[in-house]
Amino acid sequence: MKNGIYEKIVDHITENQEKFYRLAYSYVQNKEDALDVVQNAICQALDHYETVKNENAVRTWFYRILVNESLLFLRQRKREVLAGDEKPMEIPYYERRYDSSGEEIYEQISRLEEDVQCIVKLRFFEELTLKEISDVMQMNLNTVKAKLYRGLKQLKQNIKEADL
Repeated sequence: MKNGIYEKIVDHITENQEKFYRLAYSYVQNKEDALDVVQNAICQALDHYETVKNENAVRTWFYRILVNESLLFLRQRKREVLAGDEKPMEIPYYERRYDSSGEEIYEQISRLEEDVQCIVKLRFFEELTLKEISDVMQMNLNTVKAKLYRGLKQLKQNIKEADL
């Protein structure tokens, strides 16, 4: 049975690798870092595949690992201090799927609270159901709904203020 779960995890990862990359990129905003985050999440998933109790929960289980790895990367990056006054040259990476107005909206999303950002990204970018999001975020379904709708209301207000 455990080999069947392992194969299901591998199939899920290979089928959805672009989605995983986009989600990681939405957190770290850097192509190489997003690839590192996805790679770390895959390693974590394959190392701990025996913890999956329900074969049907592989999707939400892996999204939880990916979100945790993304947040871990961001926390570690906050702790790093650059040696010297110069900042590293970052070459902007343009994601073909989103247009420039999407960047402005995404900037407004990034101003929301961290858990609200995650819920909005999982709901609208990854198209997860509210129940799946509650499993990924390990929150009550009603809490997810409340945070989502409060976040959307705040996002709408921020967009009006920014006049997008």
